Amino acid sequence: MLKITKFGGSSVANATQFKKVKNIVKSDPARQYVVVSAPGRRTASDNKITDLLYLLDAHRHYHVDASNVTKIIRERFLSIKEELGLQLNMEKELDEFFANLSKMTQAEIVSRGEYFCAKMMAEYLGYAFVDAADVIRFKMDKSIDWEATTAKVKAKCAKYDHFVFPGFYGTDANGHIQTFPRGGGDITGAVLARCIDADIYENWTDVSGFLMADPRIVKNPEPITHITYSELRELSYMGASVLHEDAIFPAKEKNIPIHILNTNRPQDKGTIIQENIDQPSEYPITGIAGKTGFTSILVYKKHMSNEVGYIRKVLSILEDYRISIEHIPSSIDSFSIVVADKDVEDILYEMVARIKTELKPDRVRAKSGLALISTVGRNMSSKPGTSGRLFGALGSNHINISMIAQGSDEMNITVGVKEEDFKKTIQVIYDTFVTKEGE
Repeated sequence: MLKITKFGGSSVANATQFKKVKNIVKSDPARQYVVVSAPGRRTASDNKITDLLYLLDAHRHYHVDASNVTKIIRERFLSIKEELGLQLNMEKELDEFFANLSKMTQAEIVSRGEYFCAKMMAEYLGYAFVDAADVIRFKMDKSIDWEATTAKVKAKCAKYDHFVFPGFYGTDANGHIQTFPRGGGDITGAVLARCIDADIYENWTDVSGFLMADPRIVKNPEPITHITYSELRELSYMGASVLHEDAIFPAKEKNIPIHILNTNRPQDKGTIIQENIDQPSEYPITGIAGKTGFTSILVYKKHMSNEVGYIRKVLSILEDYRISIEHIPSSIDSFSIVVADKDVEDILYEMVARIKTELKPDRVRAKSGLALISTVGRNMSSKPGTSGRLFGALGSNHINISMIAQGSDEMNITVGVKEEDFKKTIQVIYDTFVTKEGE
């Protein structure tokens, strides 16, 4: 058994968390290769190191005194070093870093949170430190150079039985530091897992995996113990975020299970993400997620179905404004385009005017205040009456459905409701498929 073990920012926020990481890593000999993020928040009012580094870069860019920011960053790292009794000369490392800010790119500056954290963690665990800049290679289009990266990862694994690896960055074709998107440490772990064909990719964070619904809406929702990559994509897109969604793809390509675990509660089972799941599901659905802040643009034209390319012409107008489309529910003579409020708030009426002028529909109507809720489950297609139960439950609770969309794989039913019914809708769906199912 070979594991890639990644610890997020909350798991390395201070010396106490470092000690938890060590206990976890040393408890399983399969945890040979460790990936770390930059130290995260210690409390709700605290700052993430990466945020401070972005702030430091802004101060540098605008020639503003950054002494207060450098002081906070210095104290965070040195407090961890001193409490753990590390020998690493962090003072010298930090002095050199701050002295050379003017020569560094933003990517190099913000990557130092992971770099310094990995150096300290390597000494604390007694493992080698391997710099991501020497291993992960990006192409000119910013995609990963898998051939080069895989060769370098395997070479490091052949050289070291154990190592600690900083997440979030690598180098481009010109040898310059390049970062992943925020939360990219999750991607780094998945990249390493893919390169060495790991048996499992463990992602340790501050929650015990995914829950079937938002705990801010549903009291004590059931945990999701097993979920497919496809289900996770659906739930993550609608706001159920624990893992960076781009971390799914490298693992999915090799069907490597991703195990989400809680550093503060290592005894919890967590959530296993894997495409082929033999584990039977206790409930008809896997989870519920949703978001508010959508607008629906209804376009109605008599005999529209006889007019070739009409929908495409409407969509091309939205494309001119670079608007991403969420859903397009349709009927014979009408269709709706669901878009995020934030994408159209300044141009909505201009777009509607163009649709009226250029395409001459019989009616165009824009309606905001829409919430979308997705009910996701790999077992729904094999259980007759699932849609009926869902719509019946919403109807009996006096929730009006403005829009319905179902994926072709029948794994996802999305409904649009008024924003004021958002929380109620999630609670009703949860009660229908989980609470009553467990009684």
